[in-house]
Amino acid sequence: MSSSRNLLANAIRVLSMEAVQAANSGHPGAPMGLADVAEVLWRDFLSHNPADSTWMNRDRFVLSNGHGSMLLYSLLHLTGYDVSLQDLQDFRQLHSKTAGHPEYGECPGVETTTGPLGQGIATAVGMALAEKKLAAEFNTSEFDLVDHRTWVIVGDGCLMEGISHEAASLAGTLALDKLICIYDDNGISIDGEVDAWFNEDVPARFEAYGWRVIRNVDGHDAEEITKALSNAAKSDGRPTLVCCKTTIGFGSPSKQGTASAHGSVLGREEIELTKAALGWAHEGWDIPEDVYQAWNQREAGALRQHAWQQVLDGYSTAHPQQAAEFVRRMRGELPANWQESIQAFAEKEQQSPANLETRKSSQACISAIAAGVPELFGGSADLTGSNNTRWAEATDDQHMSYGVREFGMTAISNGIQLHGGYRPFTGTFLIFMEYARNAVRLAALMKVPNIFVYTHDSVAVGEDGPTHQPVEQITNLRTTPNLHTWRPCDTVESAIAWQSAVASTDSPSALIFTRQKTVAQARDKATFDNIQWGGYVLRDTDGQPDAIVIATGSEVELAVAAAESLASSNVKVRVVSMPCVEVFAAQSAQYKESVLPNAVRARVAVEAGHPDFWHRFVGLDGIVVGISSFGMSAPGPQAMAELGITTENVVQQIRNVIGATG
Repeated sequence: MSSSRNLLANAIRVLSMEAVQAANSGHPGAPMGLADVAEVLWRDFLSHNPADSTWMNRDRFVLSNGHGSMLLYSLLHLTGYDVSLQDLQDFRQLHSKTAGHPEYGECPGVETTTGPLGQGIATAVGMALAEKKLAAEFNTSEFDLVDHRTWVIVGDGCLMEGISHEAASLAGTLALDKLICIYDDNGISIDGEVDAWFNEDVPARFEAYGWRVIRNVDGHDAEEITKALSNAAKSDGRPTLVCCKTTIGFGSPSKQGTASAHGSVLGREEIELTKAALGWAHEGWDIPEDVYQAWNQREAGALRQHAWQQVLDGYSTAHPQQAAEFVRRMRGELPANWQESIQAFAEKEQQSPANLETRKSSQACISAIAAGVPELFGGSADLTGSNNTRWAEATDDQHMSYGVREFGMTAISNGIQLHGGYRPFTGTFLIFMEYARNAVRLAALMKVPNIFVYTHDSVAVGEDGPTHQPVEQITNLRTTPNLHTWRPCDTVESAIAWQSAVASTDSPSALIFTRQKTVAQARDKATFDNIQWGGYVLRDTDGQPDAIVIATGSEVELAVAAAESLASSNVKVRVVSMPCVEVFAAQSAQYKESVLPNAVRARVAVEAGHPDFWHRFVGLDGIVVGISSFGMSAPGPQAMAELGITTENVVQQIRNVIGATG
């Protein structure tokens, strides 16, 4: 490596060592080992503009091994992003831009939150998929409007995680040729040398997926790195894996190449010894001005963006409608009047209600949404016909099969949403949300308005038995911060749920639907309008009710039937349908009091799921008709009856709670 390039890479090492030392916490080894690779990539290959981190045609860069976050923060600082030296000095401190792992939305230039290993590469697959789809949709023979790469760095830990297998396999199948993955092959993880637990032939594995693999690159030789990345940038129709052999903690006299460099501070003495070994003659955080000038990418980035803007201007002249559509979608703006189709559908269904499985209701809703939102892009994990995620008018470009890859699918769809240009949604059975759970959590953490469709929502699934019958999953979703979980009772509520999910700009939504038919509920105009508030009075009484019963999904019909049965005995029961607890909880105190008056303490909640969540609404004196055990293999109605999810039991529990609180 030339002395000048060595000096530039060492700036990363110094900043990373110092930041971890100042925080007394962090992972210096990966940034130190990857510094040479990152210097070549970010100065010679990555197309970006530090002055505009949201430039539409920028290359996307993902650090999948996010524990090495100081690598990314150092790169952002050195190349000219709004990441100051003070931000680096505040690494891992309260309210800092530079969190322990890269956090989307907190630091400019961070394309996605990475931390849980493997999700970065899966998210990058989604970004590359979005780029490929947009290019096919908008590019012409004259204009390459969409033309950028997705670069992702992964470590051994990422490639051990199962999600990397799911995502890399699909990337090869889809021939995502603008996806370039750099493998930081340093052979070290927290427990030490990985050969004892990770000795597979990684290059052969990726070749089997259909990737092009560039092997045996010296990750500390700029010429080799440059040659490898130059080859990777020349598409041959496949995604590319560049295998870079690096030394973790490179430069540290006593810790390089060992697990002790992975996740702990080097110590002041070792830092000084490392600087001496690297030939770094500057004190503390001091980076020479000529190093900053060599790193700065603002001028080059502005030129890149200006050149692309000229392409967009020419495209806008030649194809004004397509250009306006592209810009709208990349800005994340929905079409004007997009809600008209779904609103008209909901109103029509209310006027002519029909009993239907809500998974089929959802399919009809998707069709209505797609009429107003052309960027809608759906998919399912090998359950398309069961989830009903493909609508009648959908083309192959609007819907895809992800295969049996629930976790990979969900993280990939996060990447599609983060990239921009599409509004993705995915589908699987509710029970298999468990496989995707961590990607759902990251969507909520990032405030990404992704949409997750979950069908077969209770023990009413029936004969498949407890392995396929969700019990605790809805509670799991509802207790996830910043996630809206909708469980509609009929087609009309399903339409409002879909409308809310698509309208969201900063919260993902889980839409939960039944396999079995549900009873369409009668509503007047005011009741219909109140669905949007997440909880509302579906059936009321004259005067103050004797009891309130709260229900969701397929259990709403049980609550209504119970209220009607008790009415014949002069027991007044208000039925509250609460399809989305999170939306209801966000309403004014006045509205919530109008639905659930504090004066009425006789309350019963009914849901074919774990009961604990509902005590926040019924209180200690209330009763929850739910399921606190696993299900059973039996026809759905029999399983529900055996577990007490019946009208008769609801009636009895309403009587019990009135007696207990009266």
